[in-house]
Amino acid sequence: MSQTALILLWIACGALTFAIRYSFIALEGHYQPPSWFIRWLPFVPIAALTAITVPELLLVTGQFDVGTGNPRFWAGLVAIGVAARWKSTLLTIASGFVAFWLLQQLV
Repeated sequence: MSQTALILLWIACGALTFAIRYSFIALEGHYQPPSWFIRWLPFVPIAALTAITVPELLLVTGQFDVGTGNPRFWAGLVAIGVAARWKSTLLTIASGFVAFWLLQQLV
């Protein structure tokens, strides 16, 4: 692919991203989404974070692994437990990192 084509692709992607984000600002007050959409909106961040983190916790070199050889899985469980108990983002991240480091030292 030529450098000109890459630059045009980059500009097109930027314009598309801008248009999508600007549409929400421009439609503010002019469009009322359906009630079912508004009810489901709070679940979007949970679904997005789950889609990002679960494969990282469960897959090792492309294979499903929840055994003792996967410290990310166990550190993730520790972080989930800390988050559920104390509801502190900083404590959750710190406990996950510490658990991961300790488990890597053991494995």
